Amino acid sequence: MNTLQLWNPLSFLSALLFLLSCTPSEKVQENQATPPNILFIYLDDLGYGDVSAYGVGTLQTPNMDRLANGGVRFTNGYASSATCTPSRYALLTGTYPWRNQNAKILPGTAPLIIDTAQMTLPKMLKNQGYHTAVIGKWHLGLGTGVVDWNQEIAPNPNHVGFDHSYILAATQDRVPTVYIENGRVVNLDPNDPIQVDYEKNFEGEPTGLENPELLTMKWHHGHNNSIVNGIPRIGFMKGGKSAHWSDVDMADHFLEKGKAYIQEKVKSETPFFLFFPMQQPHVPRTPHPRFEGKSGMGPRGDAILEADWVIGEILKTLEESGILENTLIILSSDNGPVLNDGYYDDAVEKLGDHTPSGPLRGGKYSLFEAGTKVPFITFWKGEIQPGVSSALVTQIDLMNSLAALVESSETGPDSENLLEAFLGKSEKGREAVILEATSRTALRAGDWAMIPPYPGPEVQKQVNIELGNSTDYQLYNLKKDPGQQTNLAASNPEKLEEMKKIYQKIRGGESKVEALELK
Repeated sequence: MNTLQLWNPLSFLSALLFLLSCTPSEKVQENQATPPNILFIYLDDLGYGDVSAYGVGTLQTPNMDRLANGGVRFTNGYASSATCTPSRYALLTGTYPWRNQNAKILPGTAPLIIDTAQMTLPKMLKNQGYHTAVIGKWHLGLGTGVVDWNQEIAPNPNHVGFDHSYILAATQDRVPTVYIENGRVVNLDPNDPIQVDYEKNFEGEPTGLENPELLTMKWHHGHNNSIVNGIPRIGFMKGGKSAHWSDVDMADHFLEKGKAYIQEKVKSETPFFLFFPMQQPHVPRTPHPRFEGKSGMGPRGDAILEADWVIGEILKTLEESGILENTLIILSSDNGPVLNDGYYDDAVEKLGDHTPSGPLRGGKYSLFEAGTKVPFITFWKGEIQPGVSSALVTQIDLMNSLAALVESSETGPDSENLLEAFLGKSEKGREAVILEATSRTALRAGDWAMIPPYPGPEVQKQVNIELGNSTDYQLYNLKKDPGQQTNLAASNPEKLEEMKKIYQKIRGGESKVEALELK
């Protein structure tokens, strides 16, 4: 029979009408063989108790809650470290940060600390056909250590696996206070070149220390160098006026860049990986005037509400683009919370009954639980069933887990494949993890935490956080004592010895411990 005789105009018309009537979600379901897009939302200094779905704070975060209540909310989810740069390094490389002596809080002039030959999460996904982008805070170094900010800065995120990068170099409180797109400063006037130095000021440039009359935000400790937009920063900078960012518009700015990226990628059949590291609620907390006073907790609370709104807008963009059902979303924080982190901004005075650390002890910079146990949520509409998981998972494990998802054989040396746990199909997490805080390390294994003895103050008084330092070993049963109030090292020597052996097997010899310095 001639195949043309099989063609029926009515059947063709019916099929065409069916396809046109399909909702975006139905079209996605028709094509489940397509690898999912991956969106990783990474907040900065957001505590375990700062997301209302965790049920321990008083702030309301409805958009983060939507992800938490519609996906898997992990109660034992960890960053690798209690500070920003090491956690980002571990996340993107699947490698313990203490294996790299340069993975510590970096100045804005630090060289890139990820080796361009190293396997990374974006590089692995790119090799599997993904388009990759980072939009937001970087803080992993740029260039080789001697950077001309007026030329192309290389190496940059594009040299470690990202097809597109739109970033701030370090943190919002550090110079240079400019955006950098694919290695070049945005809106730079060549007649007003940028100069940056972390050792000495440029002649004639005002500073927070010497010119308090020029400030709109008062510094508490460390943040008293160059003044940009009335805010004193860490480090010295001259020039580049046309390229300076607007602090109060930063959230809106990155949101628009993120939305534009998603809308552009929807036009392509290529799946995307978007790493969206937000600046909130890191200092200086500069929420847009739309959010000022909304939390009743001062700028820190307002910044968290602003971040929650941004997340809602990103979700709305995914929905309107018809790809929410084919996008795996991961939300977490780079380390635990801190209130006063260098500026007077009422974070302490207006805290009220809110508990950023929830029931946990410590905070940012600390080896206690609140330093590294953070909000950790996975969401994939229609694929991940809502639930709460006590599986021990870490950001280090995203490398191997996502490799398993996209059927890649490329892995990170310290990452574990916990894909089933991340998808809510298993309660089995990793057995143990070494956690780091400013060059010091501790062990989490099973229900137990062990902190070796370390010199130094027990409390960092400028930020008012317990660091976990002690002259003796500390051992805690986290199942019975999540707030780490009862040290069992002396009363349970057998368990202590078991933990020491696990620690030594993973950690080996200690590296040099560096004193915490808040600049």
